[in-house]
Amino acid sequence: MRQKFHLDFVKNSKIFFCISLGIMLVALIVNIFVLPTRIDIQFTGGTIIKYSYSGNVTEKKLSDVAQKATKDTITFTFAENLASSDSNSHLVSLQFMGNKAISVDEQDKVTEELTKEFPKNNFKVEQSTVVDASKGANFFFKCLAAVILAAVLIIAYIGIRFKKIGGISAGVMAIVALVHDLIIVYFTFAMFNMSLNDNFIAVVLMVLGYSVNDTIVIYDRIRENRRKMGPKATTAEVTNASINQCFTRTICTSITTLAAIGAVLVVSLIFNIESIISFALPMMIGLVSGCYSSICIAAPLWVMWKNHTDKKKAEKDKKEKDAKEQKKSDKKNKKAPAKKNVKPEKKTEKKAKTEAEVKAEDKAAEAETEEEISDDSEPETEAETEEVSSEEAEQDENETPVESADDSGETE
Repeated sequence: MRQKFHLDFVKNSKIFFCISLGIMLVALIVNIFVLPTRIDIQFTGGTIIKYSYSGNVTEKKLSDVAQKATKDTITFTFAENLASSDSNSHLVSLQFMGNKAISVDEQDKVTEELTKEFPKNNFKVEQSTVVDASKGANFFFKCLAAVILAAVLIIAYIGIRFKKIGGISAGVMAIVALVHDLIIVYFTFAMFNMSLNDNFIAVVLMVLGYSVNDTIVIYDRIRENRRKMGPKATTAEVTNASINQCFTRTICTSITTLAAIGAVLVVSLIFNIESIISFALPMMIGLVSGCYSSICIAAPLWVMWKNHTDKKKAEKDKKEKDAKEQKKSDKKNKKAPAKKNVKPEKKTEKKAKTEAEVKAEDKAAEAETEEEISDDSEPETEAETEEVSSEEAEQDENETPVESADDSGETE
């Protein structure tokens, strides 16, 4: 199917959040000050008396007559008697809240008052049931445990299935969307003055399953688009593309389901079957809420969380990098003065060594020079002595004839 539109769900996420919070705030105010929550006898315990009657009776008048016959608080439920062949036959259930069952005398007194006030309507007791308060509380806690267990299993499934896109965070955001749906279902019961009974638990579980299915479809498309669009695409871009691709499918599925449940609701309204009305009406509103939360709450909220964690991780990496660089610079600064102090010592040692070696070499050179001088001086003296002796010999030779001449003259 060719996509003809593209809505920026992530950019408008704050608007969606404000819409949900506004609806919840208004419903909470009405629930506190106008329509308080009614808890069914199945959870509180008490006695249920079911009467059948024929003809038309004003519900308010019937309620006033029955309430005058007892001091206990009574809630009333009216319905058509489908088991009877008479199309004008009706049923009314009187629920006496409390930990103790009402006595037989009190039941007879209520029946007498109704028969006395409405003699032509043939009031007849069809069923009388006592509900233990401890069993009601036990039933409530079992239902609550079922909801909690379902939430834990959903987180585990999404965490394992969508590990590549941050499975645990995706699972947690899916649970946040489911809590949103649960609150909407609760306020639906409160706004329409319906008692919280086993229908409430059934609606909650069905809406949770329907909503998480839509959420998983969107997460699966996000995982595929992340692989196709590559790492350059931002989380918001991938999520927007995925939601827009799933949008038509989600709307069509929701409309189909709403049409089926709407048909059931219409039939129950025609025959005034309150037990089905209290299931079908909250179910329809819960389905709309589940569709809305999957598209406008879970996915955009996951994008916000993902951007927050990525930003935090980037800041952490930057701090670690800065810390490493700071350590390196500190090490350099510590090593630099140590080297400067060591080098001069080495130089002085080298200088000292060279001076000592130079002195030793000078002394050795002087000693060698003296030895050479002494060696050279000895032959020179010998030569000189030879020269002197030769000169003396010549002188003696020259002097000898003179002396001989003198001697000869004398002899003559």
